[in-house]
Amino acid sequence: MSALGEPAFAARPFIEWRAIIAGAVGAAGISFTLHAFAAGIGLAVLSTAPTWRDSSSVLWFLSGVYLLFVALAAFGFGGYIAGRMRRPLALGEREAEFSDGMHGLITWGLAIVLTAFLALGLASSLASAAAPSGNGASQSIAGENIIASELDELFWSDRPLRDDMSYRRAEAARILLKSSSHNGVPAQDRDYLATVISSLAGMPIDAARERVDREIAASRDELHRSRTAGVLQAFFVAVALFVGAAVAWFAACEGGREREAGEYPLWDWSFRRRDYGKPVIRNQTPDL
Repeated sequence: MSALGEPAFAARPFIEWRAIIAGAVGAAGISFTLHAFAAGIGLAVLSTAPTWRDSSSVLWFLSGVYLLFVALAAFGFGGYIAGRMRRPLALGEREAEFSDGMHGLITWGLAIVLTAFLALGLASSLASAAAPSGNGASQSIAGENIIASELDELFWSDRPLRDDMSYRRAEAARILLKSSSHNGVPAQDRDYLATVISSLAGMPIDAARERVDREIAASRDELHRSRTAGVLQAFFVAVALFVGAAVAWFAACEGGREREAGEYPLWDWSFRRRDYGKPVIRNQTPDL
């Protein structure tokens, strides 16, 4: 008797991973392509080069709008694939819509994971090229990527520097990073850094202290700007991802409705004459 109450979809898996994976791959491909284009034209909230200092509210706004556009395009396409490429469901309208929407959400999550892996792989391959100090820059890459110009100005000299500059730059970066803390750079660290600069650059200790104070102030401003941009970027990414989840849900539901109705969108890119009076979308299901 209990078998009569079993749903029609119990005989096969409720989640069709082939459609989900296809949608996620499509969404990840579109997202990665659009983000690569944005990086190529410099449309990013954070600076892509250590010497770039043109972060502005207009650029941040444009970057946020672009992230929203990427979410709409990528997750909308991926969600539609996940809903449209499933097999027809012998379910009620509400249950079928819920099932397709959940497929869109799963596609959204899997696409985020795939895009993150692609981004991490690209970032790791470019990490050595992005480091200003070459092979030894890994000791201070977190500091040099933000305050690289300040470090360059700190070690300016008209004579060859024979010391181990990889370690010196890493040490100076760790000291300059303290400028963004609540207490700032301690006086002991300022004196030590001034002594090092005076020795390496061959300049009077007073001039070295003046240079150190100037670069500490500049580093504090750059770190504050970088922190502000990082917070804004995190906010834009979160908003874009949440919007992408909603778009993936509704796009999958739309694909599911077309699947159940047997409707197929047709694109004709030829230049031949065609009858525009005929509908582009045709119903392939015979009337009962």
